[in-house]
Amino acid sequence: SRGLGDVYKRQLITSATASMLKKQKAIASERERKLAEAEREKIHANLLRAVSHDLRTPLTSIIGSSASYLDDAQNMSEQERMELISNINEDAQWLLNMVENLLTVTRIRNDSASVNKSLEPVEEVMSEAVFRLKKRIPDANIRVLLPEEFVMIPMDATLIEQVLVNLMENAVFHAGSTEPIECRAEIGRDTVTFFVTDQGVGIDEDKLETIFDGTGQTENSSADGHKGMGIGLSICKTIIVAHGGTISARNLERGAQFGFTLPRGEANED
Repeated sequence: SRGLGDVYKRQLITSATASMLKKQKAIASERERKLAEAEREKIHANLLRAVSHDLRTPLTSIIGSSASYLDDAQNMSEQERMELISNINEDAQWLLNMVENLLTVTRIRNDSASVNKSLEPVEEVMSEAVFRLKKRIPDANIRVLLPEEFVMIPMDATLIEQVLVNLMENAVFHAGSTEPIECRAEIGRDTVTFFVTDQGVGIDEDKLETIFDGTGQTENSSADGHKGMGIGLSICKTIIVAHGGTISARNLERGAQFGFTLPRGEANED
């Protein structure tokens, strides 16, 4: 009888322990869900703030330049007219880039903050990103260092190309240098890390912590405010986090370096 009682007690303890562990697991899962939801809300709020700046400024410039042309074109020299038209074209191109970035975000599923991935060659993604950048900025001075090893990793190639384009374009406009911008990849055992490095003015130390939150600006962006870094870098973070990777920025002895790491794993295309 005593033996049966001990067995019954052990069963009760085991059952209670299992029930407690199940509750703790459910609580932890709910906490993780709420944290992920809060992070998504934070990203969305930062994107909206970035959009309000990065779209309003070029629109204001386009309206001002076009109004000047319409009101006073007959009194302008050919050079002045061409300069106004050039400014309108540049701002329109920038707006197109912003719209592309916003459309990029819509490719990420809001319910899971994840992306559909397939195995893609690292060197092809890098080459295509540079090609896309050159179409937009023909004079961009980019030096590409392709990995010696042929590697395919799971990713949404279009989204990762957009990250590389954003980072290289950011360096072109904000580095303040005519030296080449280097784009390279390092192959690790479990990860691949992409780097975009410039030899420019660097990033203010007090902005490094918040540079990907949609509010980052450089000091030299005041003269060309429509080229703010906010929305582009915020979208980079959104894309990389959705891929299960990490992204960071740091200053070097000369210039700045942006890097993001993606895991080498199985594709989850569905």
